[in-house]
Amino acid sequence: MPEKDPTTYSMITYVWVSALAAWGGLVSYLKKHREGVVSRFSVNELIGELVTSAFAGVITFWLCELGEIDPLLSAVFIAISGHMSARIIFLIENSMERRLLGKVSEKGKSDG
Repeated sequence: MPEKDPTTYSMITYVWVSALAAWGGLVSYLKKHREGVVSRFSVNELIGELVTSAFAGVITFWLCELGEIDPLLSAVFIAISGHMSARIIFLIENSMERRLLGKVSEKGKSDG
């Protein structure tokens, strides 16, 4: 089996992942519109939501592949991360920041 890296997946895989995540983003946008967060329909905001959702979905896909998550469960995570959109990116960013800062502070303690 070839080693997993972002270049070894087929284009259809990325289309599928992006579409599933964008579907979650569409649901999120429609929910915001219904709740009055988005007062009127905006093509720019909808496109922004879909693109951000697709990005979140691809990142989630890679994390699921790294963790060897079952494909069906991965699909659930991808759809949910698409719905969460920028919030999931923020959570991943915070997690990475804590890990990186933790490693830096541990290294500083051992050096000092």
